[in-house]
Amino acid sequence: MLYCSVKNESSVQSGTGRGDVRQGLAELREALLRLHKALMESERAAYERVFGRVASPLQFLQLLTGDAWFAWLRPLSQLVAAMDEMLDGKVALTAACADGLVTRTRSLLVAAAGDDGFSGHYDEALQRDPDVVFAHAEVARLGRMSKCEFRRSD
Repeated sequence: MLYCSVKNESSVQSGTGRGDVRQGLAELREALLRLHKALMESERAAYERVFGRVASPLQFLQLLTGDAWFAWLRPLSQLVAAMDEMLDGKVALTAACADGLVTRTRSLLVAAAGDDGFSGHYDEALQRDPDVVFAHAEVARLGRMSKCEFRRSD
């Protein structure tokens, strides 16, 4: 479970102007979900080229959660789960915590050819699938926001 607390910082859950932090984090989460879906679909297609058709949604779920082929996706799943915990109020949502998740997003979504971990697999997915590229671009746009930029000036 994610734990985040910052002394002397007010919670974002109430107060004027701070709700935009929640909205910004929710928008980033939604973009990450679209990226996650694009990655799952792209990886499923690659898996099926090697091993044949996945017979059912249940079989695909079992592959996602238990097969080594899909294990590289777990850090992204965990990041989305951490955002869910903050947005659902399970963890106090502060501007510093939201900014930490943005920073975590930025550092995770760095593609590196030849890397055996997330970065290498992510690079391969970006090279083979335009849907992943478009989803990445959306996350990158939102991920450039800092805790201050989540607050709208209009």
